Amino acid sequence: MRIGQVAQESGLAASAIRYYEQAGLLPKPRRIGGRRHYDRSILERLAVLERAKDCGFSLAEARELLYGFREDAPPSARWRTLAVRKIAELDELMRKIVVMKEMLERPCACQDLEECGRRILSKKRSAR
Repeated sequence: MRIGQVAQESGLAASAIRYYEQAGLLPKPRRIGGRRHYDRSILERLAVLERAKDCGFSLAEARELLYGFREDAPPSARWRTLAVRKIAELDELMRKIVVMKEMLERPCACQDLEECGRRILSKKRSAR
């Protein structure tokens, strides 16, 4: 399959496929006349990469999913290992989001930015 066919069938831009290849997430395709030619199995690999992306995995985490385990490690164990870490990361992010939302919902009664700064500094000092 040429890169255009892969792009069409996967729903990805050809540039994304080239990027994944350059980032080491896809095997180098064979070249015929200077053009990339892929085996149909590339579609499954791209589906896995897109799922990883949809789950919020970074490129490094996606690379770990594909290449960071023993070859005989089943996909379920790979996903589970990465999912546990990602869920902890998301839990921490949710905690931070709640705090940010609470701060944004508090009305500001300051008359000017200097007063605002003094109040922020005062709260920081009293939190120590």
